[in-house]
Amino acid sequence: MLFGGGNSYKVSAVFQNAGQLVSGNEVRVGGRPVGSVTDIELDDSAQARITMEIEDELAPLHAGTTATIRATSLSGIANRYISLQPGPNSGSEIEDGGQIGADDTNAPVDLDTLFNTLDAETREGLRNLIRGSADQYDGRAAEAGESIKYFSPFLSSTTRLFEELALDQDTFERFVTDTADTVSAIAERRDDLSALVSNTNTAMRAIADENVALRRALELLPDTLRKANTTFVNLRAALDDLEQLVDVSKPATRELAPFFRELRPLVREARPTIADLRDLIRSPGANNDLIELTGKQPRLAQLTSSVFPRAIRALDRSQPVVEYARGYTPDIAGWITKFAEAAGYYDANGHYARVMPVFSPTRLTDQGMLQGVAPVDRLTNNPDWQPVRPNRCPGGGVQPAPDGSSPRAFRGCDTSTTPPGP
Repeated sequence: MLFGGGNSYKVSAVFQNAGQLVSGNEVRVGGRPVGSVTDIELDDSAQARITMEIEDELAPLHAGTTATIRATSLSGIANRYISLQPGPNSGSEIEDGGQIGADDTNAPVDLDTLFNTLDAETREGLRNLIRGSADQYDGRAAEAGESIKYFSPFLSSTTRLFEELALDQDTFERFVTDTADTVSAIAERRDDLSALVSNTNTAMRAIADENVALRRALELLPDTLRKANTTFVNLRAALDDLEQLVDVSKPATRELAPFFRELRPLVREARPTIADLRDLIRSPGANNDLIELTGKQPRLAQLTSSVFPRAIRALDRSQPVVEYARGYTPDIAGWITKFAEAAGYYDANGHYARVMPVFSPTRLTDQGMLQGVAPVDRLTNNPDWQPVRPNRCPGGGVQPAPDGSSPRAFRGCDTSTTPPGP
């Protein structure tokens, strides 16, 4: 006991290949080292027989124990170890020097084996993807470190997800089966997948060339989404009102089908008109369509900014005159239509003119002589000359209307002053 140390428990495992194991590599259970590899040799079937020395506290192992060769990292050589999954204690014991069969072992699949399944073009695209990822994080270590803070919540959420999947074994089994079918379908279209990777690389390179514009777009995105949120909230209320409109419109839409049938010939015949309208709106050349006319409207607005106010002031000042003259419209129209009849005479030969002398107003002087009245005195309150100036009402220039609508009293006019006649 003091010098011998006793015999250790050894067991061998058969693998399809040694997977870069070397003597001295660790044997782990649950991630804790429990032994080491002592010998590697080939058996009669050219498979690798790995001899392991296990701590006494785990000895002996039981039937159902599985062994898997794993790697501590993807990079490196001879950095493998054997992971044991002990079988249940109810199984038969594996005696010292016993063996774990090839059915209970798993050899690793080297990364090179995976890469060898890809053609040269796909491997080149994958190499560019890895290099592009390195360029993406180059000089952004602080930002990448900040993102790692969210990695733990991601793992927690993923853990809860897989716990939920484990609760529904049937659904998870269908998921695995469908995933296998999907991977098989992808493998059949590996040429298309290679082209997809190549096109994705081209697209990512184009996005990298526009990184300034992309950064600006991302800066504007929060405000855009905030305004879009307000818009969608208002849209919800608009949709409620629109639903009422649709409900009310449903009876009327039943008549739209006959209307559209009759409208179809009109639309067909309107095509030449629409074509001419298109030429009217936009035509080749300068100053020959409505678009260019619209473009000149600002200049027209500048010119009319001084003309229109003057015109408006003139119209405002003429409004009282127009209002006063509006009432005398029948008199003016009657004068225009009847003026020619005052001197118009007809006989068997047609129209002929009648000439009569017209004397200006006169007055009798103290000497008993007739003296003409100057025009200036005719319109003044000269006591020597009192002309008769009737204050006719609107409509007083024509015969009174039978219903009494004219002449119309207006500003103290004399309604009894009308042309003689029945």
